[in-house]
Amino acid sequence: MKLLEDAFDALPQDHQEAVLVGRLHDPDEEGPAVVAVRGDQLVDLTDTAPTLTDLLEHPEPAGLARTAAARKSWSLAEVLTETLAGGAGPRLLAPADLQVLKAAGVTFVKSMLERVIEERAGGDSARAAEARAQVEAAIGGALATVRPGSAEAAAVKEVLLRDGLWSQYLEVGLGPDPEVFTKAPVLSAVGAGAEVGIAEGSEWNNPEPEVALAVRSDGSIVGATLGNDVNLRDVEGRSALLLPKAKDNNASAALGPFLRLFDDSFGLDDVREMDVRLEVAGVDGFRLDGLSSMREISRDPVELSAAALGPHHQYPDGLILYTGTLFAPTEDRGAEGKGFTHHVGDVVRISSPRLGTLANRVARSENCPPWNFGVRALLANLTRRGLLHP
Repeated sequence: MKLLEDAFDALPQDHQEAVLVGRLHDPDEEGPAVVAVRGDQLVDLTDTAPTLTDLLEHPEPAGLARTAAARKSWSLAEVLTETLAGGAGPRLLAPADLQVLKAAGVTFVKSMLERVIEERAGGDSARAAEARAQVEAAIGGALATVRPGSAEAAAVKEVLLRDGLWSQYLEVGLGPDPEVFTKAPVLSAVGAGAEVGIAEGSEWNNPEPEVALAVRSDGSIVGATLGNDVNLRDVEGRSALLLPKAKDNNASAALGPFLRLFDDSFGLDDVREMDVRLEVAGVDGFRLDGLSSMREISRDPVELSAAALGPHHQYPDGLILYTGTLFAPTEDRGAEGKGFTHHVGDVVRISSPRLGTLANRVARSENCPPWNFGVRALLANLTRRGLLHP
């Protein structure tokens, strides 16, 4: 089963006017190159920006991406084809390098309720249908229009506390402080075409299709990409203190295919209006197709970014911020009432017209290619290539 029928489906519909940047594995250099899409070519900007972080920290990253001298170039079509085929030639990597990979959770009412359901079911998918019915009957429709941190939200909390229905997930979904956590280590994200991992032992898990923001060290949001914040529902459902085990496994953070930089044709308002589609196609014939909208997010992207980076916490190399998901698949796959879970071999496509399509295949984390190119390896590679300057 192909990841995409046409390699160019990975690109935004308006890719000819978009400023698209990313990272490419260059076999000749045995390391990454910072690249930009120019027409039918991918051009190497690594002489000007040895890391994607260097590009984003420039005062005008979109302008630099358009005009920086090209060290070398590759055919865009050939790179996309190689990427989706999982080949060993020049292929796209996740469009992030030195940025910290952060994620905001419980930012949509529907997914907030699913977290409450996980908690009530104790991570047992067989109890999910019963827990879902109880939670939705009690609080489902009452929360859709409540603004987090507002007086109305505080009043709702008092009622739910009185009735024994309050949850830690409702606290971060409705309270003054959002959930922002470290999703994965620096340089560990996988890109388009790569396998995404679910850890051995998990029997209830799902993709989390999200818009991810590029936030530089001064707090400015300078671009957006697509992300898959892979989640183990049975693990987190046992205890929220197991969030690192549920979220941070080999190949469990996917980004790409490109980072679209903000310019006159695309900006934060476009992100706020964005629809994100999730498709799952299984080797067993299972099909799932859903659409979520950033218009339904409970907290504005700027608010989420400010909660992560500001006077209280600095990120000198910036961060990539997954903004949360509306989509929590509940359609049964297998036994009735157990809801959705991944099968090894599933093809996952996360798409939006302005950002393209992030396509990956599901495997067990233990069987995905091991992550062995960290910060020391990157610095050694860039030094050997003469790309680091005082």
